[in-house]
Amino acid sequence: MAGSATGRAQTGSQTLARGLHALMAVVESGRGMTVQDLARELDVHRSIAYRILQTLADFGLVAHGSDGAYHPGARLATLAGAYLPTLREAALPILRETADELGCTVALFVAEGREAVAIELVEPTTATHHIAFRSGMRTPLDRGAAGYALMSAGGPAADEPAQVTLARERGYATSLGEVLVGAYAVAAPVPHTHPRACVNIITHREDQAAVAEAQVVKAAQRIGQALRPVPPELPAG
Repeated sequence: MAGSATGRAQTGSQTLARGLHALMAVVESGRGMTVQDLARELDVHRSIAYRILQTLADFGLVAHGSDGAYHPGARLATLAGAYLPTLREAALPILRETADELGCTVALFVAEGREAVAIELVEPTTATHHIAFRSGMRTPLDRGAAGYALMSAGGPAADEPAQVTLARERGYATSLGEVLVGAYAVAAPVPHTHPRACVNIITHREDQAAVAEAQVVKAAQRIGQALRPVPPELPAG
């Protein structure tokens, strides 16, 4: 009996994992995926890939396009909006302002396990040439400015990278080419957040990165202030 239960659990887990793998494949493809594309991706028969995509479509997570491919569905916007809405709402106008001031892409990262994950990003409206990347980008916590900044928001650890210790001392982290070849990054931790969050800019211009340090710290501090509860007014008299 126990063996049968274990078998069902394994089957259920495999089915869920396969469905989530399919969803992520569609989202990350950038151009959508056909049934044949997904069958190759999952190494399954076309009929299985079709059933998975149809199930996802039934829930609004993917949509079948006129080009024959499946694309991200509108319901994903609802799911995305449910993730840390207070933090993202407080951060977005400040990220927009900072991106336009600096002329480069600005992102909000949070710590998730051993990774830094971009949950919001804003491209500048004041510059035509800038580095662009997508929300959901993941980088190791022990590599790159965003990871260093997030680690610096925690307590010191004996085995932490030297860049983390330095970031804790000066209030921001920097890196060069650790995530994107030839790209400079500057990141500062946002106070008063859980999970830990940071503001990160990335650029190919050294001069842009150099002047960004103070503004990235300022942006992170402003987001932290926006998150702090406003104390109630005391009654007069």
